[in-house]
Amino acid sequence: MAKVVLFGVLDTAELAHFYLEHDSEHEVVAFTVNREYLKEESFRGLPLVAFEDVETLFPPQEYAFFAPLTARNMNRNREKVYQEAKAKGYSFISYISSKATLLNRGLIGENCFILEDNTIQPFTTIGNNVVLWSGNHIGHHGQIHDHVFFTSHVVLSGHCQVESYSFFGVNATIRDYTRIAQGTLVGMASAITKETEEWGIYIGNPAKKVPGKKSFEAY
Repeated sequence: MAKVVLFGVLDTAELAHFYLEHDSEHEVVAFTVNREYLKEESFRGLPLVAFEDVETLFPPQEYAFFAPLTARNMNRNREKVYQEAKAKGYSFISYISSKATLLNRGLIGENCFILEDNTIQPFTTIGNNVVLWSGNHIGHHGQIHDHVFFTSHVVLSGHCQVESYSFFGVNATIRDYTRIAQGTLVGMASAITKETEEWGIYIGNPAKKVPGKKSFEAY
């Protein structure tokens, strides 16, 4: 069991607190946000402290960290907090729902947030700082790199490679043996049948790249 400092006070942090409280061995002891967003002294009945001071109040030798933020700025906001907390010396937990099906021998990195009804098939690895919202199918013999976000009911078929900073909308489908390039945004209900280009936006079935716009400009 780890005593955990949790980053954020919005919906994702509140949900993470709920899941950790009801379905993990860990204990959340405090919340933290950047000082400019510090409006109260507590959240969910626990201390709320400035991120700039967190390591002095909750030393990394005694407390772990968890930062399950949204995918804003193509996961780069979440990456920034992750890297800054790591630089402060914190180790990270991951939350994996007891109602998820894991058949990949636990090959999952740190600061991951994996909710209920995800199926992760054998021989697939998942990197650091990855979010899998509820109800996804993660196919066999694949690799998901760092700083990736799956919403819900995404089907990632077997032997896929998902590069960092990618985002998958609800009900997206990825063909087997497909490489998803860095920073790809796959729109809701879109079907990817071939390799994508870096920082591209793909919508439709079959999906086509949106011309003249980068994913980080849209989300």
